[in-house]
Amino acid sequence: MGAVQSGTRRMGIQRRMSRRAWRRTVAFYLFIAPWLLGFVLLGIIPLIFGLLTSLTNYDGLNLATIKFIGLRNYTRALADPDAHFSFGRTLWWGALNTPAWLILSFVLALILNQAVKGRGLFRTLYYLPSIIPAVATVWVWKIFLDQNYGLLNAIISLFRPGTVVPWLSEYALAGLTAIAVWGGLGGGMVIFLAGLQGIPDEVIEAARIDGANALQVFRYVTIPLMTPVIFFQLVLALIGSFQQLTLPLLLGKGGGQLSFPPRGIYLYMLHTYYQIFVYQRFGYGTALLWLLFVVVMLLTLLVFRTARYWVYSEVSLEGGER
Repeated sequence: MGAVQSGTRRMGIQRRMSRRAWRRTVAFYLFIAPWLLGFVLLGIIPLIFGLLTSLTNYDGLNLATIKFIGLRNYTRALADPDAHFSFGRTLWWGALNTPAWLILSFVLALILNQAVKGRGLFRTLYYLPSIIPAVATVWVWKIFLDQNYGLLNAIISLFRPGTVVPWLSEYALAGLTAIAVWGGLGGGMVIFLAGLQGIPDEVIEAARIDGANALQVFRYVTIPLMTPVIFFQLVLALIGSFQQLTLPLLLGKGGGQLSFPPRGIYLYMLHTYYQIFVYQRFGYGTALLWLLFVVVMLLTLLVFRTARYWVYSEVSLEGGER
């Protein structure tokens, strides 16, 4: 009799636990339903539609003449000299912008992490460019870098009279890098500051007790413990460098859709933009975007594969202990 009661009690407990688990599961999916619905409607479906569009001759207007053309858009993109040129300029842009942004934002975070008076004010001032609209940023910098009346050339002419540097034409890539780095320093600084303030004081004090000077503490303590943050920033900068569109588009003569920027900053996303919205080649432009997605994915995977050799972590990327 006791065994029967015990079995009945266990079955009752299991049923209650099952109902409780079911309620938790339902509550979980109800909470994530808005995000999940948005992800499907605004993420998965557009991706599928874009992939299908890249296999057609769709011009964005006439559905009656749409035709399936297979991989013709992709072969055309691989043979397009303008696509090759814009991709090469994008690589140059990434090679200039990414290390400059990483190093300067890291150095700025190191400076503003010191215990000095007014550092909160300076942090705010350095972060302000990150919240200024891109249009305002570009127009101010165009005035600053203007070949004939720009402040930068006026300063240079004080030391070398008669020198005129075409910052927005021949050296447009350097000008674009300056604008992007200036506008992005604040965001990078905040993330690096968070990483620096997450380093335990006990570790730094232990290194100093062992006789390490400031340079050795920076080299053997700060840098290794900051490598996960540096890795995170590097991945973001790598992806963002291939997606840059607003700044070079606004640096065109008219600053609009039909104003072509200097050839030196004719980046890949800009080439894609003109193919889709100016020449109405939606199928071809979407194929360009999918090729860019593949390249960015491969480069990101390469960075992740190399992370095991330079990113410090208590648990290795393979899941085992170091």
